[in-house]
Amino acid sequence: MTSRNEERRDLALATAGVQLRAAGDDQSALQFEGHAAVFNQRTAIGNPFTWGFYEEIAPGAYTKTLSEGDSRYLIDHDTRLVVSRVSAGSLRLAQDQVGLAVNSDLDTRLSYVADLAVNLENGNITGMSFGFRVIKDDWETITVDTSEGEMQAELRIIREVQLFEVSAVTFPAYEGTDAALRSVGVALAARGDDAAFDRRAALRPELNNFRHEPAATAATRGSDATQPGETTGGRQARQMELLAARYRLAR
Repeated sequence: MTSRNEERRDLALATAGVQLRAAGDDQSALQFEGHAAVFNQRTAIGNPFTWGFYEEIAPGAYTKTLSEGDSRYLIDHDTRLVVSRVSAGSLRLAQDQVGLAVNSDLDTRLSYVADLAVNLENGNITGMSFGFRVIKDDWETITVDTSEGEMQAELRIIREVQLFEVSAVTFPAYEGTDAALRSVGVALAARGDDAAFDRRAALRPELNNFRHEPAATAATRGSDATQPGETTGGRQARQMELLAARYRLAR
């Protein structure tokens, strides 16, 4: 199950700095190390000069969620393929100077974990990803130098997230336009700025499918931000409760 207002972001394996290493002195036991996200790295979500935007994750965005959540490490966001879990002691998540650091035990008694290790070694797995909901963000207009001269775009700075899971992924989400449209639509719904939505929907009418998503009623600024586990009524409240129950997040 994927909540309609859950967002996902991907990172190429080379940027994620993924390593497999022996766990201690046991050469038969493996651990996974890498990053699921990088701070202050500007990423294009859709076409930032027309219907999309740029995005950065600010240092400290995971502070609260890491202190109260129970995230899982999955394969391709599939909840049936659980590699490790924070509360089980097999998954360790932290923030460092780079971003969201992931350290996971790999229990190869699980056949799909053994396959994951081989696929990582062979380069068949192409990226890392994380599933999240934005709690606080800021938007600003920036000027970007391009081959056609200076152009303006919007930059979304993510200040705080509610983390659900990290995943090793076979296909990065932004290889497909549909995934980029969903990412833009969910972010704009959460923003709740009709004018910003109208400008983009004039170019990509498909974005209107996300205009009335539950996330659109969630405050995402400053002290008014909806905190993990808080309800805002109606369908959004039910979906957040389902997500909280699914991941046993603090409420």
